[in-house]
Amino acid sequence: MARHGLVIVHTGNGKGKTTAALGLALRAVGQGLRVSVVQFIKGSWKYGELRAPEFLPGFEIHPMGRGFVNLGAPEPDPEDVALARETFAAGREKVLSGAYDLVILDELNYAVDYGLVDVSDVLSLIRDKPAPVHLVLTGRNARPEVVDAADLVTEMREIKHPFQKGIKAQKGVEF
Repeated sequence: MARHGLVIVHTGNGKGKTTAALGLALRAVGQGLRVSVVQFIKGSWKYGELRAPEFLPGFEIHPMGRGFVNLGAPEPDPEDVALARETFAAGREKVLSGAYDLVILDELNYAVDYGLVDVSDVLSLIRDKPAPVHLVLTGRNARPEVVDAADLVTEMREIKHPFQKGIKAQKGVEF
């Protein structure tokens, strides 16, 4: 059966966008597919998923960026712009390489929303994506053009979060 590679977007203000994408990665690896995850912004954070390649053949993850973006600044920091564009180029290479069946560009929607990556570049990648490759884009505030270009879009909506009760992020759940 020929594979029809999907463009999947996980967006919204609720928790679970990256987690849902990693669930797809786990399912794909279980089916013998090759998966690459390229993470925007999360470069310096120590998430549990960073150890997953030790246990999952066919799965790789590349955290890039500084781990934060100063949203209060009138213009994006040039270092953040350079790192985001470098990350996007790495993600684009993974998508076009033919080496992967599923590529996740984690937090790409944030990078676009923050002005670090041009939405036109994302739309170009979607158009250029080889037909059998599944492409997953995560992060809040997915642009309408990206939503329109996607095959599947899920919006995570926060209803309740433990942080509202003063409960700190929990190892294995939030990181």
